[in-house]
Amino acid sequence: MSGNIAWLIPLFPLLAFAVILLATQRYARLSLWLAIGGIAAAFLLAQLVFWAAVLNALELSNLGALSWLINGGDVTALGIILDPPALIMLFMVPLVCLMIFIYSTGYMRGDPHYGRFFAYISLFAAAMLGLVLFDNLLAFFVCWELMGLCSYLLIGFWCERPTAAAAGLKAFLVTKVGDLFFFLGLMVLYATTGSLAYRDLFAPETLAQLAQSGYLGLPVTPALVIALLLFGGTVGKSAQFPLHIWLPDAMAGPTPVSALIHAATMVSAGVFLLVRMFPLLAVAGLPLPAIAYIGAFTALFGALVALGQNDVKRVLAFSTMSQLGYMVAALGLGAYAAAFFHLFTHAFFKALLFLGAGSVIHGMEHGHHHSGAEGQFDPNDLLAMGGLRHAMPRTFATFLIGGLSLAGFPLFTAGFWSKDEILAQAFGRNPVIFWVLATAALLTAFYTARQISLMFLGSPRSESATHARESNRAMTTPLWILAGFAIVLGWAGVPEHFPVLGGVIPNWFDNFVGVPTSPLFELPELSSALHAWQPLAAGAGACLLGLALGWVVYGWRPLAAGAPDRIAVGLGRLRLGWFYKALQERLYFDWLYQRTIVWGTLALAGLSARFDDGVPDGAVRGVATTVRALAALAAGFDDKVVDAFVNFWATFARWVARSLNWLDLHLVDPVINFAGWLGQLGPWATGSVEPEVPDAPVGPIPRLLTRVGSALSALQTGEVQDYLGFAFFAAIALTVAFLL
Repeated sequence: MSGNIAWLIPLFPLLAFAVILLATQRYARLSLWLAIGGIAAAFLLAQLVFWAAVLNALELSNLGALSWLINGGDVTALGIILDPPALIMLFMVPLVCLMIFIYSTGYMRGDPHYGRFFAYISLFAAAMLGLVLFDNLLAFFVCWELMGLCSYLLIGFWCERPTAAAAGLKAFLVTKVGDLFFFLGLMVLYATTGSLAYRDLFAPETLAQLAQSGYLGLPVTPALVIALLLFGGTVGKSAQFPLHIWLPDAMAGPTPVSALIHAATMVSAGVFLLVRMFPLLAVAGLPLPAIAYIGAFTALFGALVALGQNDVKRVLAFSTMSQLGYMVAALGLGAYAAAFFHLFTHAFFKALLFLGAGSVIHGMEHGHHHSGAEGQFDPNDLLAMGGLRHAMPRTFATFLIGGLSLAGFPLFTAGFWSKDEILAQAFGRNPVIFWVLATAALLTAFYTARQISLMFLGSPRSESATHARESNRAMTTPLWILAGFAIVLGWAGVPEHFPVLGGVIPNWFDNFVGVPTSPLFELPELSSALHAWQPLAAGAGACLLGLALGWVVYGWRPLAAGAPDRIAVGLGRLRLGWFYKALQERLYFDWLYQRTIVWGTLALAGLSARFDDGVPDGAVRGVATTVRALAALAAGFDDKVVDAFVNFWATFARWVARSLNWLDLHLVDPVINFAGWLGQLGPWATGSVEPEVPDAPVGPIPRLLTRVGSALSALQTGEVQDYLGFAFFAAIALTVAFLL
């Protein structure tokens, strides 16, 4: 089978997103089937590709490529990559997404924006599938950013709720800090190598170039600088310390969104970035303490803070942060296969836990509706639950399986096999990190037992819990499927060094994924450490001890209605009540960031605003004021001097015109008329009886008067300009006469 069929895998969810958003989002049922059809088609194609690769029936020699970007004369091609990491993710991502999509049909039923929800999660799935499949780190970054957009839209999906809108914005801004480091890493990588295609980046000559010391004149290699910058992207996307603060607040979105973010897409993408770029990490010089210690601290921090949370989804959020810390610490130590295997198994049992929590919330909301209770109600509150194993048996059974897998219950759960391998690797590479992770494993088992006991054991502690009922089949069927994978997937990675079972059951995952190799780097051998009994005993013992302690504290004598949390009571007796309060407040990191980074940013923004108002804007306002003053001065001069002068001469001209008009009417016209009259008297004065006769003799006086009258009559042209000229010369003559 040709590998080119993989091009269609992200295409179907992308088309579903486009059609729903542009045409069908008003029609809930049609939008639902388009989304389900798109992800189901992607799932079927992904399974075909995966099993064809496993059975060596996948043709990879003629994979197509698209001309994507043109940079000068260089054309960047975009292709697909079907190596073991991509194939493992192709098995996991569409399957988990399909379960979440099916679950959403029941959970989101009745929501007024049902169609838009399915459009967004379809784009989310398409972006994750593109990130997995494309063979270019720039395309990886584009899909990475698309997922950031989808997380913002989906966390704040119920934007009419202020908490949801604020949580979406918080997630978007905090992850953008990590994205900045990722982008800087891309720029440095491209400037150094001239390419972002994996086949070029992982070529021996490119890795050799990146391994040369002296970057920017410093005693470091370009590989180390790039690796740490890319790790900054992982810190933001996978909620590692110190950019972890967005993940707990992301629980404000619908529960299927939480499952998508925590299991199949967004936070998994951060760890997958390190998996994909592992050869670069190896060239940078494994182990990398910065990566390993941040991961270990996050694992312990998340497990510790989860103890003080009473919101069922927030407990799981800190659990996700902690489990991702395991993976990051393992990758920092060079435990490539162990970290990737835990990423693989974690996706299934964490999706199961979140969907199970959503089923419980759904049941609590139903119980509140039918109980007729009034007042404030929080369906996520663990202290208001209790006794739900009777009302919700299917949810209880599947949630129990997911919880045991999270805790790493020995032998029977996938979480045990993947977490045990990380502990074994850490034991041989860094004892400090090993004991930190083992302590986190103990706390994980304890808060898991606490959560299960508070939710399902004992008697209902509220009317909502009393009237809760099991969720519909659309929601519980995916739970059973995920529960099956949370058990059986572990057997795909039984280590060869494991007592009795090792070697009997082949370690398929290790053999399939392998470890990237190159003559430029060599990972340390840990054969003796892997065969040691201490990490196995520590991991299994931490799990069993934590579960036992959690059951003793919360399950043996279940909490009564209205009773305080027993951790709070116990710490209070030890005068450590302040510590429990700190756990509830997430060890005050949000408070610290609010009063340092946020307030500092606001203060700097205010200072910048005042500087902008006082200096650049002040200069502009000064220029404007000066121009306005000059304009006012010019207007005053024009009004008082120029206009006065013009008005004076206009008034004078009007007076002269009126005077000349009076002279014309009362002097010139009478004189001319009189001269004409005298001309008519001429014949009479000379004795000519018939002056009309041409041949009659005319005397000198008539001839003189006739000529004077004709000359004066010539002045009456009827043209205004002539009269104005006469008036002008007359005014000059009068002025001269007046002066003389």
